[in-house]
Order: sequence, then C-alpha cells, then structure tokens
Amino acid sequence: MTATGETTTAGNAGIEVPDGYAPHTAQSLPAYLAGIPDVVARLGGFSSDWTVEEVGDGNLNLVFIVRGPTGGLAVKQALPYVRLVGESWPLPLSRAHYEHMALDIQARHAPGLVPEIVHYDAGLALIAMDYLHPHIIMRKGMIDTIEYPGFADAISTFMAKTLFFTSDLAMSAADKKAMIGAFSGNTALCKITEDLIFTEPYRVAENNRWTEPYLDDVAAEFRDDDDLKVAISRLKMKFMGSAEALLHGDLHTGSMMVTPEDTKVIDPEFAFVGPMGFDAGAVIANLLLNYFSQDGHEKTVGDRAAYREWVLAAIEAVWTEFERKFLGLWRDHSSGDGYPASLFETPSGRIRLEVERRAYMDRLFQDTLGFCAAKMIRRILGLAHNIDLEWIEDPRRRAGCELRALRMARMLMVNTSDFRSVTAVTAAARTFRDRVDVP
Repeated sequence: MTATGETTTAGNAGIEVPDGYAPHTAQSLPAYLAGIPDVVARLGGFSSDWTVEEVGDGNLNLVFIVRGPTGGLAVKQALPYVRLVGESWPLPLSRAHYEHMALDIQARHAPGLVPEIVHYDAGLALIAMDYLHPHIIMRKGMIDTIEYPGFADAISTFMAKTLFFTSDLAMSAADKKAMIGAFSGNTALCKITEDLIFTEPYRVAENNRWTEPYLDDVAAEFRDDDDLKVAISRLKMKFMGSAEALLHGDLHTGSMMVTPEDTKVIDPEFAFVGPMGFDAGAVIANLLLNYFSQDGHEKTVGDRAAYREWVLAAIEAVWTEFERKFLGLWRDHSSGDGYPASLFETPSGRIRLEVERRAYMDRLFQDTLGFCAAKMIRRILGLAHNIDLEWIEDPRRRAGCELRALRMARMLMVNTSDFRSVTAVTAAARTFRDRVDVP
C-alpha cells in the first residue's frame, strides 16, 4: 500500500506504482483530458483543437502545458523515480497526494498566491491546474535582471499566512496533530532534503558535484570543518524534530511563477510540518545566490550593479514584511493553543506577551539564517544546483561567484548570532562580494 492507500504493483527497477498508472506523453494526454468535464470547459473546443507541450525542466516530474481555444492548463505528473537521476533512484508517487493537500491548505490561507487546481487524479499522480501566463519562473527572470516590484509583498504574505495559520499560535492542539499526521507519510521527500541539504555536502558522496577543479580545495575544506558539521547537524535535528508549521518545503525562486505585478507559489510536493525558518531561509538563500551570481553574468564590469542592489533590497523587504505581517496575525488571531490569550489578559500580561513575540521572531530569524546558509551550500557543493550560477559560461568566473557565496554561507551558519538584523545580512553580502578570493 502507498501512503494514500493505493494497491501497488512492482514496476521497473523495483519501483512500485499503482495499478493503472502510466506516465503520460504529449500524444496521450489530450485523450485523457477529454474525459474530464472541468478540463474541457477550461480549454474549450475538442481535444483535436488542443496543443500540448512538455516543458518539465525540474528534477522530479513531468510537466505539460495544454492550450485550447478558450484557455490553458498546466498538468504535472509525478514519476516513480527522481527524473534528474533516473530509475536507479525510486521515489513514491504519493508525493502528488501531499502536493495536492498542501495546495488546498495554502489556497485557503493565502488565496490568490497559489495556482487553482482544476483536476486531481490520485491513481495517475497527476494534477491539472491554472496555466500561469504571462508568468515565468522567477529564477530565469532574475538572471535576465527583471525587477519584480510585487514580489516581496506577495512572498512575505504567503509565508506569514501559511506559516502562522498552520502553527500552534493559530490552531488547536488536536487540529495541529491531525495535520502532522496527514503529512507524516511524506518521508521520501523529507529524506531527500535530509541527505542532500544536511548531510552529503559535508562528506564524500557520489551525488556531490561542484565546479572542478576550482572548488576542489574548498569542498575538501568544508568536509574537514568540524564547526560547520556541528552547525549543520544542529539544523538537521531541528528540521527533523521541530513540527512548527506546514512548510512548502522547497520554497525557492524556481518554485515561483511571476510577472512584475503578480506572484504565484508552485510545487509544494516537499510539504511537511517542520521548522518555519526552513521556508524563510530558502527564499533568502536563493536571492543571495542570485546576488552573487550577477558578476558572472556581466558583459561589462558594473553593468548589473543596480540589479544587485535591487536583489539586496528585496531580501530586506522580504524579511521585514514577513516579520511585520506575522506579528500582526499573531496579535489579531490569538486562537491557537500556544500562548493562550486567557493567560495574558492583564495590562502587564499583554506587555509581557509582546516582549515574548519579539523574542520569538528573533529566534525565528536565527533559524532562518542557518537554513539559508544550508541551502546556499547545497546548491554549490551538492547534487542539485541553481541555474543562476550554472548558466555562467566561464567555469573559473562561475567558481569565483560560488566561492564568495560559500564564504558567506559558512559565516552565516557558524556565527549566526553575529547577525541580529536583515540589514546586517545584506551588508555582509556586499562585503563578501568585494572579496578578491580567486579559486
């Protein structure tokens, strides 16, 4: 049985798949979709009028764009293995079940910030949802130096609402425990995170890769750094054991579809109940990686200076707005079993609770920075890299950008308490970028 209760049969290479499951192709998908009334109503016309394009460039899944006379859909289907590696790395199809649940919860708490689900087929591990157009993947837009004025407001709202309303600050203990149970089976995706982010970059591992030979010495240095390994192990323990809120689990600029005015968060298949700082740290990490990558994309020295400053301003706005909105929700919605309002009804109690709220956010900021550092390191020394850096054609130049990012990430992880504000983080980014380390 799978986590969703499906009877399974053995597939290729020992991969288990439900009865009737088969990956779709651009040729097979129209006939399947033609039998779904909601899909036909969205696309219009007949299946012969539709066009299907396979656009999946991620690490795990098939993704199709289907266009018809009156509309379009994005169709995502899980494969029973890690697409980046192949059938030698099996992966449960049940991740589509968790993604579907997460999208439903996120839509309730942060309406308008995730795509609308039009159809879900558990047996095929397939989700049909809004075709977001003219949106593009934010990571690609940032490589092209496109500014997104609405991004910081949107992503801070998404994080504040989805994290607060799925935490003990807003939920009853019984409802929170039920949610933990509902997502507890997503162990295979959590295991990927536990291995690829918190373990493998710090030891010799087959999956690791980096820009050779330029980063050979720093990769070895990180593997020998006991302070760094203690710090990452503490973060791993927090990731595995702190059930604070429902996380997206993979919240980076490749999981956001954007226009300058609109932001949509996609792909929450890594969703589980964990430490809030993991999501917030992932966002900031990917912005920092883009910041450090800009030197590698410059045609002439300094031609991306203004965009680098926009990225740093976005980092500051994301955290500042997230903190403000999260605290506002806490003040206005004291419905959870954590910090029950009945304990703080006196004037002195309300003052003391406000002090505690600030301390809570300080702790969350420290967690955010640690997880941010972990995300930065894994994208340079681990298996799955970012195109922000990978698309820098000159490997030596790329390695220089990566080295400066790695130096900052180590500082953030090992000396987290030195950073008491988000402006201290952006100031450090400027300092590390100015370093002349040459790999």
